Amino acid sequence: MVRRNDERRAALVDAAIEVLAREGARGLTYRAVDTEATVPPGTASNYFASRDDLLTQAGARVYERLQPDEAVFARHRAAGRDRETYVELMREVVARVAAFRTGYLALLELRLEATRRPELRRVLTERVRADVDANIAYHESSGLPGDTTAVKLLMLALNWLIVEQLTLPDVFSEAERDELVAAAVRRIVTED
Repeated sequence: MVRRNDERRAALVDAAIEVLAREGARGLTYRAVDTEATVPPGTASNYFASRDDLLTQAGARVYERLQPDEAVFARHRAAGRDRETYVELMREVVARVAAFRTGYLALLELRLEATRRPELRRVLTERVRADVDANIAYHESSGLPGDTTAVKLLMLALNWLIVEQLTLPDVFSEAERDELVAAAVRRIVTED
């Protein structure tokens, strides 16, 4: 029996994310993951029962890596409770997600692949719904202005802004991106 360890599994899933971002879902093979992770051939197939398993775990790992750390949460708890604070919070979210370029691109590939794979669609639907619910719960406990509809609208608007930045980075400058984030918050979030 092959000894399976959590560090190697994480390294293989991280390698799968890189392959997905660079080559798309069709390029995601055990061999490509082994090469990216610089492990012996056959290693990925020992850790993942199927390609679907590898796709699903890559999707879960992207979300793990996008989660802010406790220092970010502490800073948010100490911040103001007005729309300008909300603007800064959203700018930080957009920057954090865009900084994990390969992860977000891999997630886009996974979403496209989910249109053809019901199990992957089920897993991603559950994960995205959980993310929406977590964002709403965080918002409700934060004391920031706006309602749950505002949270959902901002998620949708800013997700597309991130897609634009990662896929066609010259469409908007960084200054334009920051102003678009501010405009989205100011137009969607009403003061209570």
